[in-house]
Amino acid sequence: MSLSLPPLSLYIHIPWCIQKCPYCDFNSHAVKQGIPEQEYIAHRTLSSIFIGGGTPSVFSAAGITQILDGVKQRLPVAADLEVTMEANPGTFEAERFAGYVAGGVTRFSIGVQSFQSEQLKALERIHNAEEAKAAARLAATLPLSSFNLDLMHGLPGQTLEGALADLQQAIALNPPHLQQGAELLAAAGYQQYETSAYSQAGHQCRHNLNYWRYGDYLGIGCGAHGKITLPSRNSILRTVKIKHPKGYMDLSRGYLDERTQVEPEDRPFEFFMNRFRLLEPCPISDFSALTGLPLASISAPLAEAEQKQLITVSQQHWQITAKGARYLNDLLTLFI
Repeated sequence: MSLSLPPLSLYIHIPWCIQKCPYCDFNSHAVKQGIPEQEYIAHRTLSSIFIGGGTPSVFSAAGITQILDGVKQRLPVAADLEVTMEANPGTFEAERFAGYVAGGVTRFSIGVQSFQSEQLKALERIHNAEEAKAAARLAATLPLSSFNLDLMHGLPGQTLEGALADLQQAIALNPPHLQQGAELLAAAGYQQYETSAYSQAGHQCRHNLNYWRYGDYLGIGCGAHGKITLPSRNSILRTVKIKHPKGYMDLSRGYLDERTQVEPEDRPFEFFMNRFRLLEPCPISDFSALTGLPLASISAPLAEAEQKQLITVSQQHWQITAKGARYLNDLLTLFI
């Protein structure tokens, strides 16, 4: 069977932070000298761009604008392009963030993590509770399509009361999108659309939706990952860029650290590992279109998943059940 081209997104990794948090497993590095913006910035239409890190908001508005302008000069972009940028509340300044928006950012992902001072201190965050609230209030005044707040739960020493207080404070700030929660969020009008994300209607993160729908994405910047479908070769490639900033920028050509082919036997697990993070129905036709495999190749694990009430099957869709979402790892291991 032949592969179809999915939507294409772009992930831009900016690895620098003011201070590296001890729990962070992402490719991030504390700034020790100036940020080499000029060195760092150097067919298919993009539907979304996500600028992650690290802490992209350590870059100036002019630097972010230059990156986005460079992308738009090299690649066609959708008229309704979504551009998300991660931001640390400790770096929020009205003029600076207005500059990001003027430069093309349409959405901020704000790493609040907690509104409890003791938790923020334990996490070694550079912001405090008041700065977190101020960042959300400032984002609400900017001409954005949306913004989200990230919260962390299950932290060492965190009580149930403290976790609920964080949720209640986040809801009081009325962001269009939240990461983490359950009954409180549902009662406040937020819909869970993905394993760890809730949003008001129409404010889902389109860039993340493309990941979970097994779309393609280019990854640029040190340590960035990418996934590209090549229908002419019946091939799906995964790419990883050199991880350390200095090594990445010292190599003007050859910054690709790793390129691996997703073998046909691995594609079912990859497809469902992404697709079943979403609570929306999965079109059955997407499987063959995006993996190049016949449905017969997964008939046995699908039957077992349905028998265990982890999914329901209709003529056109697979739907993960509440039980399947709760025991997602058990569901996914059926496809290994």
